[in-house]
Amino acid sequence: MKRLSMLVAGTLSLAGCATHERLTAQDTRSENVDHQRLQVRRDGGGTGAVEAYALRPTEGYRMPQLHTAPPPVLGSADPRQELPPTKVCLQLVVDTEGRVERSLPLADRPECEAGTAAVNLPLLQAAQQAVAMWRFSPAALCHFPAGSAPRDATDCDGAERIEAVPVSLLYAFTFEIVKGRHYVRSETGG
Repeated sequence: MKRLSMLVAGTLSLAGCATHERLTAQDTRSENVDHQRLQVRRDGGGTGAVEAYALRPTEGYRMPQLHTAPPPVLGSADPRQELPPTKVCLQLVVDTEGRVERSLPLADRPECEAGTAAVNLPLLQAAQQAVAMWRFSPAALCHFPAGSAPRDATDCDGAERIEAVPVSLLYAFTFEIVKGRHYVRSETGG
């Protein structure tokens, strides 16, 4: 029987990916900030609780897929001329319709602590305003006919019933300003 750490009703579920880093300059009037998905902490610390869920032989689980993701826009909200790379981390609660129900600041890991400092409130607000507009194809528990196993436990193709489930996901945004110019530090899958 396969075991899957799945977040149902506000627990955490994440998939990892290899990353490559790139730095690009942005016009300070129309900058954007890319995001990265964070790994779940397996040491028991952090926001939310990971609930182990054992899939039955006739079940599968489809991760939510991000399809609409306007980036944070800082604009004149932060007048600083210098800002070292500063990571703002959020826990998103994604509902069964694929909408971000709420986002919460995350500071359970050292790389995220600066994002919760009072001086970085404009960064946090920009990130939260952006994710409020994000849309996902919702996560789902896939139920297949009795006696048949899914061909792919991560896909609902051939399922007789698809049950959308809410999940919680972790994201990080890295902001940087050098000599008054806003920069984007992005990490993309490899």
